[in-house]
Amino acid sequence: MFRKMRRSDKAMSKEMTLDLLSRGQEGILGTIGDNGYPYTVVVNYVYLDDKIYFHCAKTGQKIDNINFNNNVSFSVYDNVKVIGEELTTHYESLAVFGKARVIETSRDILLALVNKYADLDQEKVLSMIDKEINITALVEIEIDHITGKIGKI
Repeated sequence: MFRKMRRSDKAMSKEMTLDLLSRGQEGILGTIGDNGYPYTVVVNYVYLDDKIYFHCAKTGQKIDNINFNNNVSFSVYDNVKVIGEELTTHYESLAVFGKARVIETSRDILLALVNKYADLDQEKVLSMIDKEINITALVEIEIDHITGKIGKI
């Protein structure tokens, strides 16, 4: 169902790939809209229990596209180093293919998201979450396939 990586000599181990997914700061979500065009957008995310989670508004193009077609891609990259004298760029990247769905908004997952990106007093964080939880959607991506690559372009 999924293509084999063309440059398998550049493949990251599963452990390295999951490490990148865990430590990555931004992910690029790819969806398909009812107009047939791909739509990509950068999201903050957290990787928990072998799934990817991100929050967003309850309405908008991401949600519409996921409701239209729940097949998504998700990319993360890190350690980008431009080597000007060689006219190349070194990087680590991963590609996820999975199924996305809007789930009941969970205080615990929102807490994990906030704690990944901000070092705040937990009482303050919980107060912020309680204030926003009813207007926040939470999306879960169940991973069907993942590959990681150490490469250069």
